[in-house]
Amino acid sequence: MAGNLKKLAMCAVVAFSGVAMAQDAVESAPAQEPVKAPSADAVKTTWEYFYKGQGQGPVLVDAKLCTEVAKDGPNKFECIAEANPDSVKAGTNVMLWQSYLVPQGDSIEDLMIQVKQGNVVRETKDVKIKGEGWRSRQWTGVRLNKAGEWTVTVLRGDQELKSIKVKVL
Repeated sequence: MAGNLKKLAMCAVVAFSGVAMAQDAVESAPAQEPVKAPSADAVKTTWEYFYKGQGQGPVLVDAKLCTEVAKDGPNKFECIAEANPDSVKAGTNVMLWQSYLVPQGDSIEDLMIQVKQGNVVRETKDVKIKGEGWRSRQWTGVRLNKAGEWTVTVLRGDQELKSIKVKVL
């Protein structure tokens, strides 16, 4: 009987110490800024588009130049190191990180990333995304290997969705 009480006491110590450590971790985590809630109309419009907008194409929500995308953890698939488009060193590994809203079940295969140095197209890459969840994220490596003024553009067919000017040093 005494042996069982001793084992039970040890289990309680181990269990509660884990809770205490987890609580310490939560208390020591940095506070996040509050996020503004969207209007009810904005949420309804988004739901309608995701669930009933098949065939209407993607919505490009965000695109930015990144040097690192998280491979795991709470920021998985997020751009965690943004490149400064005013001063990218020639030859730096850069990706154009993109986030889309794609209607549920749709497959989009007519997106392209076009990279120009001045007016000269240096590279064009196809991008394919699917409406499998609220966000479709994609990152496409781009080569900015010479000093000068560059432009990285997201295109759907001949429609420009977003363009980023880049100064390569």
